[in-house]
Amino acid sequence: MTYHPKSDFMRVMIERGFLADCTDYQGLDEALLKGPVPAYIGFDATAKSLHVGSLIQIMMLRWLQKTGHQPITLMGGGTTKVGDPSFRADERPLLTPDQIDDNIAGIKKVFANYIDYDGDGQAPALMLNNAEWLDGLNYLDFLRDIGRHFSVNRMLSFESVKSRLDREQSLSFLEFNYMILQAYDFLELNRRYGCLLQMGGSDQWGNIVNGIDLTRRVLEAEIYGLTSPLLTTSDGKKMGKSLDGAIWLNAEMLSSYEFWQFWRNTTDADVGRFLKLYTELPIEDCDRLGALEGQAINDAKIVLANEVTALAHGRAAAETAEATAREVFEKGGTGDDLPTITLTRDDIGDGISIVQLIVKSGLVKSGKEAKRLIAENGAKVNDDALSNPGLMVSAADLVQPMKLSAGKKRHALVTLTD
Repeated sequence: MTYHPKSDFMRVMIERGFLADCTDYQGLDEALLKGPVPAYIGFDATAKSLHVGSLIQIMMLRWLQKTGHQPITLMGGGTTKVGDPSFRADERPLLTPDQIDDNIAGIKKVFANYIDYDGDGQAPALMLNNAEWLDGLNYLDFLRDIGRHFSVNRMLSFESVKSRLDREQSLSFLEFNYMILQAYDFLELNRRYGCLLQMGGSDQWGNIVNGIDLTRRVLEAEIYGLTSPLLTTSDGKKMGKSLDGAIWLNAEMLSSYEFWQFWRNTTDADVGRFLKLYTELPIEDCDRLGALEGQAINDAKIVLANEVTALAHGRAAAETAEATAREVFEKGGTGDDLPTITLTRDDIGDGISIVQLIVKSGLVKSGKEAKRLIAENGAKVNDDALSNPGLMVSAADLVQPMKLSAGKKRHALVTLTD
């Protein structure tokens, strides 16, 4: 990156590692210097929460607001009905309008922790839903007014579509329309709200360029696109996933303790980079902490876990998670904030096998995995090694909460209720 930005936002994007590409570095930089720039990122409502794979985009919107501009969070109430085909091997399952509305309600809770929508600043953040303009489109008018600006040849050349076709995997006409609808979003946001910038992951480059081209053709407006890198961990894993599934941002779908643990378990090589992307610590602190080695890098990981969890769930949740971790790992305690499953006496009946309990706790996915964990001496009950996969647990054994462990870092509590 040889461009030297003058605006605070572009400087932050480049210094902290958010920037993969931009359609016009100088043009955007100059627009950002003139006054508050409205900019958007779209989020389709495919689940009741976003996971940490979306956190880089959420942080971009947060920095946009912190540097004096107007973030627009666009919920894909309309586009979710179609499904983004970008770099997917198959079509997304179609959701009902009620499911989409429920998902949007869950996703809104995530943004409330990162973006200020109360309007205290000069350019208050906006939370919009593209169903507002997509649901009422007249098909024939849309084809005539908007569809004529799109070349099928060009659409087929975009990597997100081309890679699907090259693998001879089906691409439905429904999905093929997605990029036109996303381009139309940018047009409408520019027309209605003066939006000058669309941001997204680098897999969205083709969709963003389409929106810029359409808006220039229809409204003769000068607008911009900016993408972030698609992040993988240093060992090549896709960001946002773990062995146990997605790392959700909503506390209802993943406890703040488990969220904290995900960041605490960051690979040494990723600490400095993640501090820059996912916290607001000064760059020099991120570099200093990321350069630590040996035991000291573990202290840096605790700083990372605390700062990311504080943004997502509040400072109190981060402090509680750290205290729980210290109790579990340093003092051998049970930790009241651990992921907990609660059983009734009916659930247990005459007894429940320890293998079933380990599966129910979420520490493993199947009985086969639980038995392997026990055979490899990786399972513990109340911090004592478990060697008998045939062990039966009765209601009397759960008068006090039972702590189950898989390895040194993953734990759960089993409690009994009447």
